[in-house]
Amino acid sequence: MRRIAVRTEDFRLSFHLMRELKRRECNFVMLSSGDSWDGVLLTSPEEVSDGEIPAMEENIEIAVERAIQASRGFDTAVQLVFGIDPGPRPGIAWLADGIVVGSAQLEGVEIVADHVVALSTAFSHIRMSVKVGDGAPLIRDRIINQLILRGIETLEVSEHRTSSGSRSKAHINAATRIALVSGNKVNQIRTLRPTDGDLREVQRQSRIFSSGEITIPTDLARMVVCGEMSMEEAVKRA
Repeated sequence: MRRIAVRTEDFRLSFHLMRELKRRECNFVMLSSGDSWDGVLLTSPEEVSDGEIPAMEENIEIAVERAIQASRGFDTAVQLVFGIDPGPRPGIAWLADGIVVGSAQLEGVEIVADHVVALSTAFSHIRMSVKVGDGAPLIRDRIINQLILRGIETLEVSEHRTSSGSRSKAHINAATRIALVSGNKVNQIRTLRPTDGDLREVQRQSRIFSSGEITIPTDLARMVVCGEMSMEEAVKRA
């Protein structure tokens, strides 16, 4: 296995790379400017040379994933599988030929498909699929729709007995289990049907977002919960 190093004069980038490498429990070396390295090197786009991996603050996770795959000498995976545990902060895990190679908890529902596509570029693979847990129906269907619109093979998986492990990593653990079990292929866009409870929850969140000044009306709440409008946009419109 080739060793990973970080070499950049960008302090903020260096900090974010160190934090992500530690989160992934990777052994790595911090290099000073001018130090040579014959392993896998993470650096900034401004400092990158041939054979090195450029990283930016907005793609830290992807860059580190590429470094890990390069250090392992990964060739082409036959099957790349993502597991998604739906929720306001979805859990995601990715497996190459049945081997868990990464996991994370995302900060929003609307970025799931983009994240899957970005992560998939870190691997040479023949086939790819995404398995989505069947919990949180509205969020589940929003995620499924994102994936289908991207042309990604999507399966729905029963979450029965997928939620176990530490509470702090519950969504990540569930996503890993979801990726490992079989599911039913989804071919059609889902119709989103928010419940009255879903709408009331978004209205409650709008009051928190606006420091108690505004409760958005039902029509705007419906657009927010269906992913057609951000909370910020809805509060401004209200």
